[in-house]
Amino acid sequence: MIVFDLKCAGGHVFEAWFGSSAAWEAQHAAGLVACPICGDGDVAKAVMAPNVAAKGNQRTAPVVPAPSGETPPPEVIKAAMEMIAAAQTKMLETSQWVGTAFADKARAMHLGEAPAEQIHGQATAEQAQELIEEGVPVAPLLVPVVPPEQCN
Repeated sequence: MIVFDLKCAGGHVFEAWFGSSAAWEAQHAAGLVACPICGDGDVAKAVMAPNVAAKGNQRTAPVVPAPSGETPPPEVIKAAMEMIAAAQTKMLETSQWVGTAFADKARAMHLGEAPAEQIHGQATAEQAQELIEEGVPVAPLLVPVVPPEQCN
C-alpha cells in the first residue's frame, strides 16, 4: 500500500491509500478519485512530508477538535478518515469483489436477472451515472479499494 496526500481544486488536502503508484494513476485517469470533503474530481498529488513516528515517550497530547464552524486541524481529519476506512473495510468483508463487471452485475441484480447480493467493484463515472439514472442503488466507496489481484 502507498499513501498519498491529495489536494482538490478547492484547496482541500486529504490522504488516500492506493495499492501502488500505478493504481493511483489508473484510478485518477478513470475519474475515480474525488475530494471526500467537497466531491471535486479535479484532484492532484499534494506535497507530502515523511511520516516519522515520534518516540513512545515523546508523543504529543491528542488534538482537540476545532470549535464548530472552523476547519478542523489535519490531525482530526486524518483520524476521521482512518475511522471511515476501518468502517468501510469491515462492511466490505461481506461484499464480493466483481472488478470491472460491477455495472453489469449491479444492473442484472436490479432487473432481477441475477440474485441480489452485496458487491463492490470498479465503474467509470459515466457507468455510475447511468446506473443512478436507471434507478440502480449504487454509491461510491469513500476510500479507494485495491483490487484483490493487485494485493501482495
